[in-house]
Amino acid sequence: MKIDTAQFIRSALSEKDFAEDGLPEVAFAGRSNVGKSSLLNRMLNRKSLARISSIPGKTRAINYFLINSSFYFVDLPGYGYAKVGKAERRDWAKLMDQYLQRTLPGGMIIQLVDGKVGATPLDVQAYEYFCDLGGEPTVVATKIDKLPRSKRGSQIGEIEQTLSQGTVRPIPFSAPTGEGVKELWLEITTFLRGDVREANRNEETDG
Repeated sequence: MKIDTAQFIRSALSEKDFAEDGLPEVAFAGRSNVGKSSLLNRMLNRKSLARISSIPGKTRAINYFLINSSFYFVDLPGYGYAKVGKAERRDWAKLMDQYLQRTLPGGMIIQLVDGKVGATPLDVQAYEYFCDLGGEPTVVATKIDKLPRSKRGSQIGEIEQTLSQGTVRPIPFSAPTGEGVKELWLEITTFLRGDVREANRNEETDG
């Protein structure tokens, strides 16, 4: 996909801040420090549109980026970062839950898993939660360049089995090399085409 415009729109700190214009939303979720900002910048061919923080878990809002004036990339707060107070973690979880309850099953959720580390129990818990809400997560294995090529296939297979019992094949992704960019865009554009068709059908029904 050609990216003509990509701009940060807002940070949602509560439910009232969520976008209400009906544009399709592609949400990105993953553990803190999974490489989400690097992936977003690479996908959008920007150097620093999504800020890369040296402190995992610093981003605790839901951030909206408007792409080509036609759909959103939604950067969800990283899960699994413990160095905040219990009350803040509770508020953080509530915000995520409100967004996901509102967005799924119709929206697209992309779950990032550290390709070098593999799928952790937190990743499994998140995947099951997305599925329970009716979502069909697209799984991306980030930082794949940090693995020797001889080990990538087995690691991808292990992530696939751990998360989905072999039903969802992760997309290997590297922000530095660009591996996986085309494959992930294919998944996104397929979703966007379907979302546009659904919107058109709804308009015809309303009319």
